[in-house]
Amino acid sequence: MAKKLSSAIGVDIGSQAIKVAEVRLQGTAPSVTALGTVPTPVGAVDHVGVHDPDAVGAALKGLFGSAGAGSPDVVVSIAGQGAVLVRTLEVPNMSDSELKQHMDWEITRNIPFAESTVVSDYKAFSVTADNPQNMDVVMAIAPQSAVDTLVQTIKKAGKKPAAIDVEPLGIARLLALTGGPAYEGKSVCVVHVGHASTAINIYKDGKLLMPRTVPVGGEMTTRAISESLGVTIEEAEATKRAEAHIPAGAASLTPAFEDQGGESFAPYNPFADPDEVAPVTPEPVAPAPPEPVAPAPAGDGGGRVFHAIAPVVDEFVAEVRRSIDYFRSKGGDVDLIVVTGGGAKLKGLDGLLQDALGLPTSILDPLRGLQTGGSVTAGSPEVNTEYTVAIGNALHIAF
Repeated sequence: MAKKLSSAIGVDIGSQAIKVAEVRLQGTAPSVTALGTVPTPVGAVDHVGVHDPDAVGAALKGLFGSAGAGSPDVVVSIAGQGAVLVRTLEVPNMSDSELKQHMDWEITRNIPFAESTVVSDYKAFSVTADNPQNMDVVMAIAPQSAVDTLVQTIKKAGKKPAAIDVEPLGIARLLALTGGPAYEGKSVCVVHVGHASTAINIYKDGKLLMPRTVPVGGEMTTRAISESLGVTIEEAEATKRAEAHIPAGAASLTPAFEDQGGESFAPYNPFADPDEVAPVTPEPVAPAPPEPVAPAPAGDGGGRVFHAIAPVVDEFVAEVRRSIDYFRSKGGDVDLIVVTGGGAKLKGLDGLLQDALGLPTSILDPLRGLQTGGSVTAGSPEVNTEYTVAIGNALHIAF
């Protein structure tokens, strides 16, 4: 960032919704002064980023006005599995010039896009006393065209692009400011549930230790309801919002939900090329007799919605387990899980992860510990959590 800013609007452009959050510095303390969301124009955004900057720019311009976000500067995250690669590397401790040369090589060999012209950056963390020989480096690579499209989108919305960020680092800033003593010295797995995908990132004391994105998100549960109940996608989304609930005890319904010490999902490398890795066939494990499950909540049609989404939720839990198992296989550990994003609104999801994985799990409240102003009032974590990335992006000005 060329100059120190006193205010900025964080923008999170998703395939289903666009979220904005304005942060202003009150002295040195950040204050969230505007929040807002609007549906993403149909077909304008997918896993490779923004396709229609005119439509998204117009939607953003209207959202800035309705939310009361008046800052001229925007920090937007580039997202989508086809739009950005974020990876954490462990490299030998070296000088800045040596690191630049090494990272130039790493970036060149890690470009996963068909487009050869890319924008890249990296950040090295200080060495720690328990591993003085090596240093952790986070690198990000994105196609030049994806970056240009984002810049064009923000300009069409009438604002200035102050910085382009990546979601895992925006979340890291939020954890650093809102975590407090509860996160100090602990490894935190942040499960950010989006519409088309879920980011499973592990942090410790402000450092991004492992980022991973899996193609399981809220869209899959909506489609499962649509197919199971024979209703339209729009009707399925409304049904999910009104009725979907994971009951207590759901972790014992299928073997995949059970915590079997990692036997069901043996540690593997989720980043490796599948063609280069021999498949792991787990030893069969006899499922334990199901424990009594709490009755489905009123209005759930006798559990019809839960039974429709159960296979998707099963896969979701498996992906979180695999990520944690992989991190543990590399010598790390996880102390707690926090769930965030629009998909975190699925009632009972945090309880399911806690029961299935045996780790304390809660909903991340991005406003916890932050001042609020303007028209913003602190609501419940379940309401606030969809603004996690937008607020994290805007907090760029506080670092």
